[in-house]
Amino acid sequence: MKQVMIASPIKQKPAILNEFLACLAALDKTDLHIDYVFIDDHEDPSPALQEFAHTVPCVTILRGNAKSQLYHCTEQTHCWQEDIVWKVAAYKDYFIGLAREKAVDFLFLVDSDLALHPQTITHLVGLNKKIVSEVYWTKWEQNFPPLPQVWAGGQYRLHEVTSEKTLSPEQIALGQQIFLSKLHCPGVYKVGGLGACTLISKTALDSGISFSKVYNLDLTGEDRHFCVRAAVLGLELYADTCYPPYHIYRESELSGLNAHKIKYDYSSVKPKPRLTLAMVVRNEEGRFLEKVLLHAANYIDQAVILDDASDDETVNLCKRSLSTVPHQIVVNSEPGFHNEITLRKQLWNLAAATRPDWILVLDADEIFDDEIISALPHLLANPEADSYSFRLYDMWNETCYREDVFWQAHNYYRPFLLRYREGQEQSWQETPLHCGRLPLNTGDRKEVCCQVRVKHWGWSRPADRLNKYYRYKKLDPHGTYGIKEQYLSILDPKPNLVRWQAETAEEKTGEQRKTPL
Repeated sequence: MKQVMIASPIKQKPAILNEFLACLAALDKTDLHIDYVFIDDHEDPSPALQEFAHTVPCVTILRGNAKSQLYHCTEQTHCWQEDIVWKVAAYKDYFIGLAREKAVDFLFLVDSDLALHPQTITHLVGLNKKIVSEVYWTKWEQNFPPLPQVWAGGQYRLHEVTSEKTLSPEQIALGQQIFLSKLHCPGVYKVGGLGACTLISKTALDSGISFSKVYNLDLTGEDRHFCVRAAVLGLELYADTCYPPYHIYRESELSGLNAHKIKYDYSSVKPKPRLTLAMVVRNEEGRFLEKVLLHAANYIDQAVILDDASDDETVNLCKRSLSTVPHQIVVNSEPGFHNEITLRKQLWNLAAATRPDWILVLDADEIFDDEIISALPHLLANPEADSYSFRLYDMWNETCYREDVFWQAHNYYRPFLLRYREGQEQSWQETPLHCGRLPLNTGDRKEVCCQVRVKHWGWSRPADRLNKYYRYKKLDPHGTYGIKEQYLSILDPKPNLVRWQAETAEEKTGEQRKTPL
């Protein structure tokens, strides 16, 4: 069993503290041994902490011994005086020393105004990161938008900086939008700063990590000094967004806690969302379909395959590849590839008939990074999303994707995964070619961009490129539905290719790395 110490310095209003402790008591502890250590910094011993120690095993309560100014907390904001900051830093360093002494596997430092999801600790431990924080969102002042307690760098910079070049206000705003949008998608992301809900591994504890002040560092707050020390020690910082706590920053926000618990299923009794894969296929024997379906079978609940009058072994290939999951294969008697919109509508109706919670539409030559297998349960359970968009990379051979003026799909996010709403009428782009894989009326949904990438293998072989070129030349000779210049560029003998690389943590935070050939 992993040994975890949960620690918190506490000076908190009773109503908020009661909710914090109730959530600690409800934490899932599967395969974990948990010790609790609190520093009670109230003037008089806290009855709530004493009661917690009587009802929960392995609780140690220490009395605070450092005097400081009164912590000023209002309904508008919190005011941290300098001496309070460094008193809290000393308390946290005490916890670090105690965790080292007891040789625990993890130290979890958590603020006492957070209501944790029951899966928080087991999930964070399972990530195997040296330092990771669970992200929560707060209106730091009443008229502010909700913002996270993690940041990209500096004091509280919410955009990436990839060079010393000064960014324009527009570039900064775009960078902030990119950084914040990532954090709305369940996943794990490298960040420059974090705090307040942080799991620290034994490796990090033994490295000499500390909250003490770096004397020549002009940053406010002990968490920033901790994060700088971590980076200097070679410890990367990560933020997880799968189980957001509720931050009771103001007493008035207690009223929203129950709704948050329902929304994020603190009871863990909701049924697992059902995902249907929907796909049109035609004469895919000897291409990529088997690999695509075998991979998808790892994460889908069922599949609907619409075969467009194949005259090869495509149908049998589908049956074999999907033997481990429920599936339906519908075979058209006449091919309809010349009028794509009819196929897309037919496929959607077939998928909808399975009454899924979500529909994923993939083509027979598209495959996700392996990361999708672990990510999908969190994506589908996210109440903040109705659709997910992904970046698609047009692979030009086994190791490279194409990038030029006509080939840059990977720079944009497009929807592949949609929450199904029974009874909602769908509108489509009524074109025989390039009509889109999903209905048009997805704009009223809460769209989230996901960092898991999609490889598109359909261009990766010369013969396939030639077939597609002649298909577009026949079906769209004037570029009515697509871009004629792009069609012509398909046969470019010297396309600009970029080597596919395993995605780094920097790329997941927005710093794209490309190696041209």
